[in-house]
Amino acid sequence: MNIRPVRPDDLPAILAFWNPIIRETTIIFSSEERSLETLGAMIATRRAAGREMLVAEAEDGILGIATYDQYRGGNGYRHAMEHTVLLAPAARGKGTGRALMAAICAHAKAAGAHTMVAAVASENPDGIAFHEAIGFQRVGLMPQSGRKFDRWLDLVLLQKIL
Repeated sequence: MNIRPVRPDDLPAILAFWNPIIRETTIIFSSEERSLETLGAMIATRRAAGREMLVAEAEDGILGIATYDQYRGGNGYRHAMEHTVLLAPAARGKGTGRALMAAICAHAKAAGAHTMVAAVASENPDGIAFHEAIGFQRVGLMPQSGRKFDRWLDLVLLQKIL
């Protein structure tokens, strides 16, 4: 497995696992699917701010992504980042997420970040357990903070000091 910055030719493979997560799960609260244009613009905006999107790839293609951006707006939060890590179904449970998170946290720390935040749906126990296993601590619960599939969703906040 190789971890590297995303390239434009990676975008279709990324969308092939990202959009089904949006359509079919509450892992992501938003119901708005990504397009080549919106994903490309997101990456460009993050790179312009010194942030990154990394991919894990193997011989058979892209296994997953990790990216981060400032947790909240304003210069008081300039050292607090929030990340996204998403894996293709075949890559789950094989160490890909751990490798991506190690790389994205290292990138963020080198860029001046002090803390990384994970915002995980409460009904995603695997995502919560994953973050706790790599050193994140639960710091909050936001009841009914999202809505998808005509129901309210709770959000668990976890944090890791880099």
